[in-house]
Amino acid sequence: MAEKKLTSYPKEKINILFLENISDVAVKHFNAAGYTNVKKMNGALSEDELVAAIKDVHLLGIRSKTLVTKKVLDAAQKLQAIGCFCIGVNQVDLKAATRNGVVVFNAPYSNTRSVAELVIGASIMLIRKIVDKNKAAHEGVWLKEASGSYELRGKTLGIIGYGNIGKQVSVLAESIGMKVVFYDTETKLPLGNAEDKKSLRAVVAHSDIITLHVPELESTRNMINKTMLRYFKKGSILINYARGEVVDLLALRQSLLDGHLSGAAVDVFPMEPEKNGDRFTTPLQGLSNVLLTPHIGGSTQEAQHNIGSDVSAKLFNYLEKGISTGSHSIPALALPPQEGTHRILHIHHNVPGVLSEINTQLSKHTINILGQYLKTNDSIGYVVLDVNKNLSKNALDLLRKVKATIKVRVLY
Repeated sequence: MAEKKLTSYPKEKINILFLENISDVAVKHFNAAGYTNVKKMNGALSEDELVAAIKDVHLLGIRSKTLVTKKVLDAAQKLQAIGCFCIGVNQVDLKAATRNGVVVFNAPYSNTRSVAELVIGASIMLIRKIVDKNKAAHEGVWLKEASGSYELRGKTLGIIGYGNIGKQVSVLAESIGMKVVFYDTETKLPLGNAEDKKSLRAVVAHSDIITLHVPELESTRNMINKTMLRYFKKGSILINYARGEVVDLLALRQSLLDGHLSGAAVDVFPMEPEKNGDRFTTPLQGLSNVLLTPHIGGSTQEAQHNIGSDVSAKLFNYLEKGISTGSHSIPALALPPQEGTHRILHIHHNVPGVLSEINTQLSKHTINILGQYLKTNDSIGYVVLDVNKNLSKNALDLLRKVKATIKVRVLY
């Protein structure tokens, strides 16, 4: 339910743009709060299209296909925040967003269950060779045999990347009787009976199924390559529902053709079509016991509902309350409301003396600060000020003149 407190800017003049068919939950969230100017589009926009569209936009919602570049951010003079309605934020130039004082949110946990369930489902399909049997049945061939078909129970699942999704997979795998080993570059507390291994090689050498759940970084690019595949247990299965650049697909193809790996499931690719119906090619097409899906790991109705609710709530809380918890650009602040005040947000470059100048200027003009909150990161400082109501306009003008100021906004 929307709060009755009015924002300083008329809600009907706040422009919200949602791209890539974001869940209607997000639209309804803002409509219910009195924001009527919400535009939703089904597809992504190119850089030039987004530059033209974003001029008067205050909040932008995207998924994984829309690239928010420095050029786009420099053209977005009114933009306050970006909501990435997905797990990652690599489609946004975070350095440019930080310099421009634009808050970037995402939903790192909302589709973890959907991905984890699909990993287990793919594991069953591949270890039972259902992919080949399904193809044969469609072609009119009866392929009833147990050769090369196994249960998951008692097998070892190797998880590379023991984060939110990796841990969900770990719990589900143990519940059906699998042994779980994992490797992560950071120290992680194992859940259940999962065993922490000290290297990637140690995991792949002893696992019947290996599933990847790592971010796309320079250090993870082609981490599963020709050399690493040689360490995989013969007859093992590889599942990649992480990022397309993590696996060398040509090397994986050869390993499958050689019979070193017995199967694979891949949901993410280095190059993916822009929209449904576009031509898609991969070196893995046509191979036996290979399950290919079009980046649908988190594409369930439940996940999209959860993502829509999570990210829209973060955008709403920042727009109306200045709460930046979960931000990837501006320092995270969660603050209680102050009755009988006006709240002002001040985003500035993190250089010495800014807070001192803020306080000096307001004190010099006898503006009473009733509440003040500050948090910084390496490059940005974020100050929230609650000041006396009848002095807020004067305070706003003074804060705009403070050195290193990026953005100043009155909330209410």
